[in-house]
Amino acid sequence: MLLRDHPLFNHRGVPSWPPTWTWVSGKDNKQLIGEIGILRDVYRSKIEPADRCFLYMDFNGASYLGCLLIDDNAFCRQIVELLLANRNKTIADIGSLDLSSTL
Repeated sequence: MLLRDHPLFNHRGVPSWPPTWTWVSGKDNKQLIGEIGILRDVYRSKIEPADRCFLYMDFNGASYLGCLLIDDNAFCRQIVELLLANRNKTIADIGSLDLSSTL
């Protein structure tokens, strides 16, 4: 099962992958959608319940922030570790990771 299709990637039944991207800095403040850019960093929320993580992504000279809302806290912890291990890879490549072992 690919990360992008994993059934636990949701918040209250709404899929959370790919995240909605919000421009943070750099050239061109564009509204981006989809599996684009390079993952630079990941932070898990410190506010309980810690059911979300924040992704920083670079695309065409600009930086963006995305938020993944995940109802299952244990899965959220696993995803943060997985994403940290895949920094500097494309968001599309990350979406193609095999997560069969987490089912």
